[in-house]
Amino acid sequence: MQPQRILIISTPVGPLGSGTGGGVELTLHSLVLGLSARGHHVEVLAPEGSLHVGTTVHQIPGTLQPSAHADQRDAAVVIPADGVLAAMCQWAGLHQDEFDVILNLAYDWLPYYLTPFFTTAPLAHLVSMATLSDAMDHVITSAAACRPRNVAMHSQAQADTFPTLVGPNSTSKVPIIGSGIAVERYDLHITADQPPYLGFIGRISAEKGLDDVVAAAEAAGCPLKVWGLMQDPTVWDAMIANHPRADVSYEGFLPTDDLQAAIGGCAAIVMAPKWVEAFGNVAIEAMATGVPVIAYRRGGPAEIVVDGKTGFLVEPDDVAGLTSAIGRIGELDRVACRQRVEEEYSIPALAERVERWLESVIECHRDTWPTESA
Repeated sequence: MQPQRILIISTPVGPLGSGTGGGVELTLHSLVLGLSARGHHVEVLAPEGSLHVGTTVHQIPGTLQPSAHADQRDAAVVIPADGVLAAMCQWAGLHQDEFDVILNLAYDWLPYYLTPFFTTAPLAHLVSMATLSDAMDHVITSAAACRPRNVAMHSQAQADTFPTLVGPNSTSKVPIIGSGIAVERYDLHITADQPPYLGFIGRISAEKGLDDVVAAAEAAGCPLKVWGLMQDPTVWDAMIANHPRADVSYEGFLPTDDLQAAIGGCAAIVMAPKWVEAFGNVAIEAMATGVPVIAYRRGGPAEIVVDGKTGFLVEPDDVAGLTSAIGRIGELDRVACRQRVEEEYSIPALAERVERWLESVIECHRDTWPTESA
């Protein structure tokens, strides 16, 4: 692929570095590093106050967008007055002739709706969550129908939650991109700290299933350390009330380098999401340090973890299964965990997959709408 000018639209729910964007922030960092290393010129659109990522970050002021992660199926589309998302979309539209392709990471209605209005540079979308609301399902499907190849997913499990994209009436296969991290920034820990303890990484929010993890750790008699943004303190308070005898400590929200140093001593990371994780970046972050992952067989983690080798997969919502798997941690190979990430989830591997996808987006755009892109 020839070097391309790529604009990445970040999540509008918070500035880069705040942690509010969850895995989208890590994905954006990886994309900027990987695509730049392959010779592409990459610029970023992000809310005002964002950390600097790559060579150019356009800081856009405005009211932050409410996160969609807690939406009900019939949730209405929300566009705040003076919203940063609208301002970011406007900037991208006005400057589209300066780029070969625009990559949207925002899981919000507006950029998907605007897909056909980007006629000079195609507007592509890497969907960051599984199905959440009817409005988002409809607009994502419409964008994919309008611009073939322009919508990609992180995992097949995520794509499968959008039946109109992957069902029998679908006209094309959704590109599966996966994810990637800078493996070299993660130190391999051949052995766990003693006495052993478990870890949980993620936002403190209902859909992440922290209560199940604490229940399993309590039943197994293992201390648990928790890292992540305290997004919903009521979830933490309810967990403490439900498990007063659990040995659990909150370790705060840490940037990548500090997080990898902190989690490497864990005997295992436990993931028990109540929703379909689009991917599960924390799984590959843990495995990069040699820490195996115990997860529900639900969403992206079920495609990352090699059951019985780099972790254990447990039937969804089976807390007793999590507890049983915790007792088998000694069977797992920590070096194999690291190797899995090096082979499949490095930044170069991610960048190569994304590059192939974006090349197909650009070619399809030029072939289908030659008068628009001439």
